[in-house]
Amino acid sequence: VSPPATVPGQINLTLSSSIGKYGNSTNSVPFIYYETLTIATLNPTKVEGRGGTSVDVIGTNFMNTSSLSCRFGMFTQVSATFVSSSHINCVSPHIDVNKLKNGHDITFVDTPGHEAFKSMRVRGAGVTDIIIIVVAADDGVKPQTIESIKAAKESGAPIIVAVNKMDKESANLDMVKAGMADHEMMAADWGGDIEFIPVSAQTGMGIEDLLENINIQAELLELQADPTALCKATVLEASTQKGRGPVATIIVQNGTLKVGDSIVADTTFGKVKAIMDDQGKPVKELGLSHTGHVVGLGEVPSTGVSLVAQNNINEAKDIATTRAEHARAKELSKSTKVSLDEMAGMIAEGKIKALPVIIKADAGGSLEAIKSSLESIKNDEVKVKVLSAGVGGITEADLALANAGDNTIILGFNVRPTGSVKTKAKADGIEIKTYSIIYQLIDEIKDTLSGMMSEIVTEENTGQANVLETFVVPKVGTVAGTKVTDGKVVRGGMARVIRDGVVIYTGKIASLKRFKDDVKEVANGYECGIIFEKFNDIQVNDYIETFIQHSEAQTI
Repeated sequence: VSPPATVPGQINLTLSSSIGKYGNSTNSVPFIYYETLTIATLNPTKVEGRGGTSVDVIGTNFMNTSSLSCRFGMFTQVSATFVSSSHINCVSPHIDVNKLKNGHDITFVDTPGHEAFKSMRVRGAGVTDIIIIVVAADDGVKPQTIESIKAAKESGAPIIVAVNKMDKESANLDMVKAGMADHEMMAADWGGDIEFIPVSAQTGMGIEDLLENINIQAELLELQADPTALCKATVLEASTQKGRGPVATIIVQNGTLKVGDSIVADTTFGKVKAIMDDQGKPVKELGLSHTGHVVGLGEVPSTGVSLVAQNNINEAKDIATTRAEHARAKELSKSTKVSLDEMAGMIAEGKIKALPVIIKADAGGSLEAIKSSLESIKNDEVKVKVLSAGVGGITEADLALANAGDNTIILGFNVRPTGSVKTKAKADGIEIKTYSIIYQLIDEIKDTLSGMMSEIVTEENTGQANVLETFVVPKVGTVAGTKVTDGKVVRGGMARVIRDGVVIYTGKIASLKRFKDDVKEVANGYECGIIFEKFNDIQVNDYIETFIQHSEAQTI
């Protein structure tokens, strides 16, 4: 609920980390897997002002951001435990609010730190006004830092650099400034326009300076918003919940959302039946810069879309219907109208082996990350073909779609087939693979695609022989009387017959003799008789080149 008029402001934080591949950590800090830190100041008494400043703090190291958020918790004298078991599985943003003792609210919005969730981080930056990049004073600029710099610059928002771990003996502020300067991030005291704030999550050093700089930036932005207007919000996450149906997690950017409002989010619409705050408690409205969960949409909306309140349900329905028709027409246009260049590309793609999959996930953010990750796994020979992707459990409709194609796999993330669906899938021979960790899903699909790829065949030259004479043996064929001039000739091995520099035959050596004896191999300097498999056009002065083929499986 929006704070009363006497409350000086609100701070929203979205915390981030770049944790290891499977998210394992020995850190005792209770909130894990956060990706961005958003801080917003709110003054509801200023109707002409936007009423909220969002600050995206992008962590380049897990310990940097999680420990820094812990320091914010200590600074506000609030005990915060933010992570549920779902975060271990890298599911979706989870929102919690705690109050500063001076009346400010702090909203933490987390997104996973793996590259698979890049679109979620970009979406987080899209709803914020100030970016804070957290860099470790003892590590300096890392690959994750460079990615964070790119995301921050693309957002177009003002940037502040918080240099964490300044309490450590190995801390080197100048090293961090120099490393950031290499990426066009020049510190203000070095003649640039970026504020570098030394901080320590352990001791609390510099936290007040950081907050002061955030407030200064917020004042300079002079953001505008009207809390009395119809609500405009961004969908951070969406899922289907038992007993509630489609649920959208939103952050309000303008106006106020109330129970009973008619809303539209992309191609779905409805009336707000219930609003829960970040703690899951029912509230009647969400004010500027507040976050919460909205129940009432007809379908699960896509993450990242705008949720907008309308004057009545008919307006909302008309907008959603028009958008749905436009999206459908666009799809049909794609499938029926192609240019010559596109046609050539489609013909070329016919040579590509595709792995057809159907994806079902428990939440929109997870679905988005999985779909984009799988679609990026491809090369000139193999790729993933996503037939369908949706939020919710695996249904008989998914089985019907899988049955319509060949070798289609159904991938479930935090969903499981039950009852008749499981029975029918088994009877129809449809493979359903379920996961709770996104990296395991991606790795298994990579392994599957690698198995579909052709083996890499390499050759090793083993010897060469010169044809000195030829003999025709009835019912046997032509025998090449040769002398081995390099390496060795092996019976059953592969060989090429070369005439005037041109290869005229490639095949196996069917028989190898020394005088009248069959032998397995003949070494350099010795003479032998060679009979080739299904080839008799051998002539004097032909050269015979022997080789071995090695096959090696490819990985994508």
